[in-house]
Amino acid sequence: MPFVLLYLVVEIVAVVALGSWIGALPTLLVLLAGSVLGLWLARREGLRAAQALADAARNRRVATSETTDGMLVAAGGLLIFVPGLVTDVLGLLLVLPPTRALVRRRLVASTERRHPDLRTARIRGEGQVIDAEVVDVQPGARTDARGHAGPGTPGRPVGPMVIEGTVVDGH
Repeated sequence: MPFVLLYLVVEIVAVVALGSWIGALPTLLVLLAGSVLGLWLARREGLRAAQALADAARNRRVATSETTDGMLVAAGGLLIFVPGLVTDVLGLLLVLPPTRALVRRRLVASTERRHPDLRTARIRGEGQVIDAEVVDVQPGARTDARGHAGPGTPGRPVGPMVIEGTVVDGH
């Protein structure tokens, strides 16, 4: 509840300040123009983010930046949709590509600091993709959990493996 009151106070102060500076009618026009422009930009950038996400999926890449861009555009569109001058400005900043890239880098870095496994997954996802299969393993030779080999022992195959494959995506 205190957050809503703070939001209302900040928005009212911003609108009153702008209204006293440029007048009531120009203030209403600024609010309307900001909303229309912001929603148009949010739609355009949202479609771009969706296309980039589809492209990443088609190319079997980890879509870290594409997913983050989509979330930031959605958050910006929501802020633009909420009435108010301050939320419109914040929403426009999230929708515009240069400022969104800055926010994305900080957001990804912050998340990766808290969850190091995400950084590892992103780095591994940026490597080469090789489509391969094992075509030859010594039949019958296996090891058990302690590493002892023997015929009929359940576990990992022992001996040289032959792998045939091709690089599908070599960044």
